[in-house]
Amino acid sequence: MPNILLTQRCVRSCPYCFAKKYMAEQANDDFLSWENLIYLTDFMEASGQRHVSLLGGEPTLHPDFTAYVIYLLERNFHVNVFTSGIMTNQQLEEAAHILGGVHEERLSFVCNLNDPRQTNTPMAETESVKRFLGHFGNRTSASFNIYRSDFNMDFLFQYINEFGLKRHIRLGIANPIPGNANRFITPDKFDVVMQQLLVFAPVAERLRIKFGFDCGFPMCKLDDSQLGWLFRNTGGAPSFGCGPAIDIGPDMTVWSCFPLANYHKRSIFEFNSLDDVIKFYEHKTRTIRIESGGIYEECDTCLYREDGKCAGGCLSHMLSAFNNEARVRLPDIYQ
Repeated sequence: MPNILLTQRCVRSCPYCFAKKYMAEQANDDFLSWENLIYLTDFMEASGQRHVSLLGGEPTLHPDFTAYVIYLLERNFHVNVFTSGIMTNQQLEEAAHILGGVHEERLSFVCNLNDPRQTNTPMAETESVKRFLGHFGNRTSASFNIYRSDFNMDFLFQYINEFGLKRHIRLGIANPIPGNANRFITPDKFDVVMQQLLVFAPVAERLRIKFGFDCGFPMCKLDDSQLGWLFRNTGGAPSFGCGPAIDIGPDMTVWSCFPLANYHKRSIFEFNSLDDVIKFYEHKTRTIRIESGGIYEECDTCLYREDGKCAGGCLSHMLSAFNNEARVRLPDIYQ
């Protein structure tokens, strides 16, 4: 499912956001145009793709946000909106009035939630998020990005119960963006993160809340009993993969994923189909994997990685390491 960024402006400045500097460099009026939206819709339709995610920045900042969603729905796409849930009352009322009647199988939301205490979230932002969840909670999944090892998930369980969110939490891991500064989990802390995650396992199991892993988690930091619990509580085998997500910016540039936002960025106009884009970035990621099996030395001989059960962690860690060494690798690595 490709990600289309309606804008790269945002309403908050999260300490872990690996797109933070990238977004800050964009023009304040950086919005996806109608012309480009129509082109991308045709492009995806011709590629046989009927699911699309709308991202930002904060996608609801786009002045035509609701109109864009309706257009995609009219073109028979399923639309998934990634949002902070922070909107003005006017924006929220408009979205609720126009989109509230759309069936949840056609329109869904993923709300990226921060712990109000650990991120010192202003009360006004917290109240805005609650208003959003009050309108759209039944079609919303919670998303939580881990950027510190002492994270807390109790507030997520509270939101799920209070607002009737889907009983599923998307878990992301904050990764570095090569050459930039942001808070992220270093490879030596992954075992601590996994142990902390399992602290909340009994509550999640009791509330029938399942976890879903975004890419970048290493499999080797869990023992067999912990893997067994995750297998039971993720609705199937937990994923420890890492591959191209395909993000398309408002200026029609395309890249593999946010941590690799500056790595081999291209124009969408260079490709004939979404499959061509995916194959291009799969080739680039394979090049990195050839140079380094994973984020740990033992990844080179890991059976999990050889069997395709684990990718060996996020590529951004490897690229960051390459940038700090003598340039002795394949030229493609440094672009």
